[in-house]
Amino acid sequence: MALKLGVLALLTAEKGKEAELAAFLKSGRDVVEDEPGTKVWYGFQVDESTFGIFDAFDDEEARQAHLTGKIPAALSEVASGLLATAPDIRAVDVLTFKHTA
Repeated sequence: MALKLGVLALLTAEKGKEAELAAFLKSGRDVVEDEPGTKVWYGFQVDESTFGIFDAFDDEEARQAHLTGKIPAALSEVASGLLATAPDIRAVDVLTFKHTA
C-alpha cells in the first residue's frame, strides 16, 4: 500500500445536532466499503461539536472518485440541518504512515 493522497474534512455540528452528526459519520463506513480506491477512512470527533473525516488514497483518480461519490453527496443533503458552518474540506498529501493489522 503506497498511500500518497488524502482528504481531511472538519465539520462543526449545529448545537443539539452532535449525536446526529456522529451517527451520520458512523453510517459512512458502510458507504465507503463500496469504494475500492478509498484505502483508509476514519470518522472522528475532536470536541463536543467538532467532527472530522480523514481518508487516504493511492492516486488522484481514487481521491476524485471519492470526492464525487456518495459520502460528499449525502453530506450535502444533510449539511443545512446538521452543520453550523460549511465543511472545511482539504486535499492533503500523506507524508508517512504506519498501519498494523
